[in-house]
Amino acid sequence: MEVKLLSHTPEPERVVATAARLCYAPEAAAEVWSGFTPEKQQAFIGKLVNYGHFSPFEHVVFTFAITGVSRALSHQLVRHRIASYSQRSQRYIDEAAFAVVVPPTVAADPAAREEFARVIGQIQAGYNRLTALGVPKEDARYLLPNACQTQLIMTMNARSLLHFFRLRCCRRAQWEIRELAWKIRREVVKVAPLLFREAGPACLVAGKCAEGTMTCGRPYTREEVDKVGSGQVGLDDPGGTAEAGETTTD
Repeated sequence: MEVKLLSHTPEPERVVATAARLCYAPEAAAEVWSGFTPEKQQAFIGKLVNYGHFSPFEHVVFTFAITGVSRALSHQLVRHRIASYSQRSQRYIDEAAFAVVVPPTVAADPAAREEFARVIGQIQAGYNRLTALGVPKEDARYLLPNACQTQLIMTMNARSLLHFFRLRCCRRAQWEIRELAWKIRREVVKVAPLLFREAGPACLVAGKCAEGTMTCGRPYTREEVDKVGSGQVGLDDPGGTAEAGETTTD
């Protein structure tokens, strides 16, 4: 899996601070903008976070290139509706040699890995036979598995990203989209630390778990979030390690 931040709103923290301050300022927007030094931005955004006033965060957007992920992940990702997505099409792209993402629990078990590879091979052969018979790619793709690798461009505003992190940085999120969430978080913290330094799973941000009886019972600590967020440590999971997910081409 690879995540690359392609573009973002210039001076995102200044944009958020200006948008929020304008609601209560008698000055023109340009004056508010010019008056926001980095020090004032830090203090003002801190207040916004403490007050839970996040609508100004919607003025800044981030665009990512996401590659080496499964169709299972992309189906979960597009449920975050306040965003824009462009995904590689299986109607037009020939999947004669499609790559797959192998879950870590499968990769760790030789027998499971062998069975996984066997079934994927059969699907690949079936797809190729259908297209050879003249079946259009858009119909032959009905054979393709959730493991099939895809790539996409995603644009999301800062407020939606904060919500995304609350849900998908959680240990209860499936390993693949959780890895994606942490990788996206690492990218945005680099360019807008004031907006995202406190971003993360609900147990950290809200101080309590949002999963009810399905809680993992292992709330993140600030130290752990800082280490995972910076990439110093991996993502632990009772079912395996997120970074252990493999990509193969059959």
